Amino acid sequence: MNVILFGATGMVGQGVLRECLLDPGVESVLVVGRSPTGQQHAKLRELLRDDFVDYSDVESQLAGFDACFFCLGVSSIGMDEERYRHLTYDITLAAARVLARLNPQMVLVYVSGRGTDSTEQGSLMWARVKGKTENDLLKLPFKAAYMFRPAGIQPLHGIRSKTGWVQAIYVATSPLLSLLNRVAPKYMTTTEQVGRAMIKVARDGFPKLVLESEDINSL
Repeated sequence: MNVILFGATGMVGQGVLRECLLDPGVESVLVVGRSPTGQQHAKLRELLRDDFVDYSDVESQLAGFDACFFCLGVSSIGMDEERYRHLTYDITLAAARVLARLNPQMVLVYVSGRGTDSTEQGSLMWARVKGKTENDLLKLPFKAAYMFRPAGIQPLHGIRSKTGWVQAIYVATSPLLSLLNRVAPKYMTTTEQVGRAMIKVARDGFPKLVLESEDINSL
């Protein structure tokens, strides 16, 4: 399986990249991002760019892939709806439309979040935008598309959040997060489980198109 990964320097993306590089069934990984991962691996190739809306200059490099793991995302804290929509919806759909056209047999896995509003009508701005993003991704002509909605995610294997205060919380609550992952899989998962579950659904499929934390953990 040849994989394209967006958002590999974020906390979730770091975990997904780790699992892809470890999995013997993943032959290659193309990371598309703004900054380098800092990793060297025989499977890994990186495509660095500043433009995440227009891919016409690199389309030849985006063909021939079996799966796309889209982990690129931002927090809505302190952001107005127009800006958040651009960074969440516009950028995601711009890449997905190109990939669906170039790779009609591709499986797309998109990281959303627990509480995403599929009706697009709720009071929470981020949930509405995520809901529209999910809905429109599911309309694209991929072989299959899956929406991952994890609740809490515990970083493992030295993976860190790029946001300082978030990382401090993870460090301080690490024992509690480990306990919650064991006793409350509905509300907690790990970067390792997310990465492995993505590879699993891309390879074997899953009965549900929208997966919550308990589905991710079951995989």
